[in-house]
Amino acid sequence: MAEQATAQIGVTGLAVMGRNVARNLARNGFTVAVHNRSPERTRSLVAEHGDEGTFVPGESMADFVASLERPRAVIVMVKAGAPTDAVIDELVPLLDEGDIIVDCGNAHFADTRRREEALRAQGLHFSGTGVSGGEEGALLGPSIMPGGSAESYAKLGPMFEKIAAQVDGVPCCTHVGPDGAGHFVKMVHNGIEYADMQLIAEAYDLLRAGLGAKPAEIAEIFRDWNGGELESFLIEITADVLAHTDAATGRAFVDVVQDRAEQKGTGRWTVQSALDLGIPITGIAEATFARSLSGHVDQREAARRAFPDAGEQWQVADRDAFVEDVRRALLASKIVAYAQGFDHIRAGSQEFNWDIDLGGTATIWRGGCIIRARFLDRIREAYDEQPDLPTLLVAPYFAEAVAAGVPSWRRVVADAARAGVPTPAFSSSLAYFDALRAERLPAALIQGLRDNFGAHTYQRVDREGSFHTTWAGDKTESPA
Repeated sequence: MAEQATAQIGVTGLAVMGRNVARNLARNGFTVAVHNRSPERTRSLVAEHGDEGTFVPGESMADFVASLERPRAVIVMVKAGAPTDAVIDELVPLLDEGDIIVDCGNAHFADTRRREEALRAQGLHFSGTGVSGGEEGALLGPSIMPGGSAESYAKLGPMFEKIAAQVDGVPCCTHVGPDGAGHFVKMVHNGIEYADMQLIAEAYDLLRAGLGAKPAEIAEIFRDWNGGELESFLIEITADVLAHTDAATGRAFVDVVQDRAEQKGTGRWTVQSALDLGIPITGIAEATFARSLSGHVDQREAARRAFPDAGEQWQVADRDAFVEDVRRALLASKIVAYAQGFDHIRAGSQEFNWDIDLGGTATIWRGGCIIRARFLDRIREAYDEQPDLPTLLVAPYFAEAVAAGVPSWRRVVADAARAGVPTPAFSSSLAYFDALRAERLPAALIQGLRDNFGAHTYQRVDREGSFHTTWAGDKTESPA
């Protein structure tokens, strides 16, 4: 048993992410209690990295908790779902009123809301905290999205803000909002990440199909793009991946990787949540479905045999003009993905009374996280100038960028369709843009059909109220 409580914060669960968060805290001058179900991991962390700061190892959960200063703050870094609940159940009897449990895993926000409510009833604080940046970010400075009570952030904030990535002297960490707000924002972050990666992959596919270019040549195009408006972490590492040569075969690395993209569930959660809230996040949804489709190998093989020559020969007359078209289409599509993501966050905030600061969210995504990008500064500015902005697409900077890209966007999607090159995220983003700006949508016909077969009623453009037509009778109209 620890003789006295000296640790300012504790981390239980010392796989790579937990280990790196603990090291990050210790490197920044905090005394960190560490614990793992298998004590060997605790011992190896202290043996290998004990010179980085002050660690207080706990062999048992009781020793671990006893080493923490009050109010105790315990970071849980285990798999989402049942393992998280099991650790919480083990911790609760050892804690006192006012102590804080912090879940830094990729939990579903609904689980976080449930846990927060249950623990609040027991006098404990629960902070569902999103952490983005992968293994390197966890160690060197991630983007941190803490939810939970303001009281818990008073204890956690100074520590999290110090270990987070810093951009222009501003930490990439802020108190997102109560109960599940932190994990909700992290979920949407991951959804945007899905869309971003799908769009980048489609841009690569377009360049390869249209130019007949090799991956290494396309890598140079992405490097050039990373010096402009598209500058971002994902564009940067795309160039690295495309330039990489497989040591075993001498072929381009991307050509020896199976074309089946996996997912851990956050993209799917994002789409499900958006459906529940009635928010069209078409780019994120298409990106999620594209990953699913990639895994249906038998169907893909059968379709390839059935339709071997369904596209036209693609001939690009002007290489530079085509590359610029793809760049502009990529930028416009990315703006749509971010706009839809921020619409989703606003809807969640309103539904659950979280009062999330959209400009603040853009601020904490500028560094450390996977979707960090140059134009996040522009997003922050847009929401700071107009908090009730109806859509990011109409903010001056983004409206100008999208308008400038529309001709390129249309050419790229049309040419890809003729050549039989799939562009689900590019295409759906363009369709969303066109639907948003249309003076009148065919939804009027849908309402007529719904009223015809199900008496679901409709509203008119020329007077108030709801109406129904007796379609099976004399087709007279009457107020509903």
